[in-house]
Amino acid sequence: MLKLGLTGGIASGKSTVAAMLRERGFDVIDADSLARKLIEPGQPAYDDVVREFGPGIVTSHMDSGGSTPTVTSNSGTGAPIDRKKLATIVFADRAKLDRLNAITHPRVQENILRQFDDWTRDGKRSAAFVEAALLVEAGYPKYLDGLVVAWSTQEQQLERLRARGLSEEEARNRIGAQLPVAEKLKLATETIDCSGSLEGTRRQVEALAAKLR
Repeated sequence: MLKLGLTGGIASGKSTVAAMLRERGFDVIDADSLARKLIEPGQPAYDDVVREFGPGIVTSHMDSGGSTPTVTSNSGTGAPIDRKKLATIVFADRAKLDRLNAITHPRVQENILRQFDDWTRDGKRSAAFVEAALLVEAGYPKYLDGLVVAWSTQEQQLERLRARGLSEEEARNRIGAQLPVAEKLKLATETIDCSGSLEGTRRQVEALAAKLR
């Protein structure tokens, strides 16, 4: 089984490509969703993230008396992390983003490699993917047989991020926190141009699927 990566800049179209691959029968691990789950209350990275970034990132819940906010505890219980607050902190400071990644990436990688091993053993797949925005930055390519890079123009990325409710500054910070797409394209074994129509993207995904089969 080929173990393939799918990456691209934020709002570049990689999630659309991942959905199209799933429609064509390929399994795609969503590494970013895994990372989000790992910082939920009771999950492996929760306490470490709250300890690193402080109780201010936690959504306060009122107790039964309606006056005392419950933040968290080392028992693995607590209120959810406010991911918007956390993102505002880490995307404004590269050192803090690196600390968050140091907490989450090893755990995410362990889950991904375990899943790939399970799929390889069952022998039912010609190829499977892991999708992640920071696939290259986290060092995953050394574990993979190939890398698919989805890309679009920076103007399109900015437009899509603003449509998601981000300010111009927030959008540029998110893009700037990632390796430039030109550098990712240098490592690509396959590329998907998502700067055109949805139908154009679909045709490219169909061609990739046919090649893998």
